[in-house]
Amino acid sequence: MQHFKPFFFFLIIPLIAFTSIHKYYISVTQIEYVEEEKSVQIISRIFIDDLENVLRKRYNNSIIIDDSQYVKETNIYIEKYLRNKLKIKINGEEANFKFVGKEYNLDIVKCYLEIKNIESITSFEISNKVLFDMFEDQQNIIKTNINSKQKSFILVSQNDTVVLNFN
Repeated sequence: MQHFKPFFFFLIIPLIAFTSIHKYYISVTQIEYVEEEKSVQIISRIFIDDLENVLRKRYNNSIIIDDSQYVKETNIYIEKYLRNKLKIKINGEEANFKFVGKEYNLDIVKCYLEIKNIESITSFEISNKVLFDMFEDQQNIIKTNINSKQKSFILVSQNDTVVLNFN
């Protein structure tokens, strides 16, 4: 019985500890201005299950993001959702991105976006409301590399916009 107590302790404590796991709701959006190509290239990384849940809630409750049967439909929904939740202004003017595509990496979907024909950037503003309508503790990390200056920000529902000036 004496040997049973340590075994019991090491078996039960981890089970109790993991019953209250808190899930973190985070997306990461990486933005880079490629001057040679006159293009702003954006990669937005979102957990597949979170994105799938929001697409089901908004557009089609039976959609499965990584099912090859729904590729065309999924791309349309993802683009529509991102256009609604990501707003970008370059040099004070609203900029429209092109949805280039997506790929999966384990439990993350990478969404590729691009804004072409950008001669120079003197100011850059982004509002990122991705998943704020699903999770009140959602955080959207923004990483930028614009004009050889790297910056990072964490956006929350109460503060969903960042403005960078390059004067």
